[in-house]
Amino acid sequence: MRRFALALTLLALVVPAARADDVSRGRALFAQGCVSCHGPTADGIANRGPSLHGVGARAAHFYLTTGYMPLRDPFQQPERQDPAYSPDDVRALVAYVGSLGGPPVPRPHPAQGSIRDGLKLFTAHCAGCHQIGAAGGYVPGGVAVALDDATATQIAEAVRIGPYLMPRFPPQTISDRDLDSIIAYVGLTKDPVDRGGWPIGHIGPVTEGLVAWLIAGSALVLLVLVIGERAKRE
Repeated sequence: MRRFALALTLLALVVPAARADDVSRGRALFAQGCVSCHGPTADGIANRGPSLHGVGARAAHFYLTTGYMPLRDPFQQPERQDPAYSPDDVRALVAYVGSLGGPPVPRPHPAQGSIRDGLKLFTAHCAGCHQIGAAGGYVPGGVAVALDDATATQIAEAVRIGPYLMPRFPPQTISDRDLDSIIAYVGLTKDPVDRGGWPIGHIGPVTEGLVAWLIAGSALVLLVLVIGERAKRE
């Protein structure tokens, strides 16, 4: 029992120290790569970058793991790309920004959600921009990204943050349980079950129907032309 208590005491001493090291290293990384837009004290710079006080580890983790930040042009929509920092550096930067106050990195549980409910919620809140198959699309002033590379954590972060043109959905609009269901549905769209037919990139029933009619119509026109040519020869 005494050994167990001693182990807990040592663990309590080690974990805060490790976190302090992350914050310290994150502050140094911030001074190297982020101050030009967010300022030396993370208070933000007008027309360059917002203040990071209060955004929390949640926002820092989202923007860094998606490669949205650092952004070369603050007036352009960020594009998903490989992170500019290593996982260790990301952890340090997230720890530093998190030390400035704000929400932590979320821990969604899509396995506890309902795919059926997720489909309804995604249709109501997300499909207007991202399409029902989460394949992305164009919206006024920007692009709604495809979600095939988004992790469960990144989806949970984006819903609460509202990056770029995306609206922010508070828990009063989309609860954490509903968010789990949405993430579960998005997971299904990454590897959909196609029971026969031609999925055509899973771009939605309306577009797929138009493509089907176009192909069928073209085939009918071709068939009519062939029959007409044979009738002329006879």
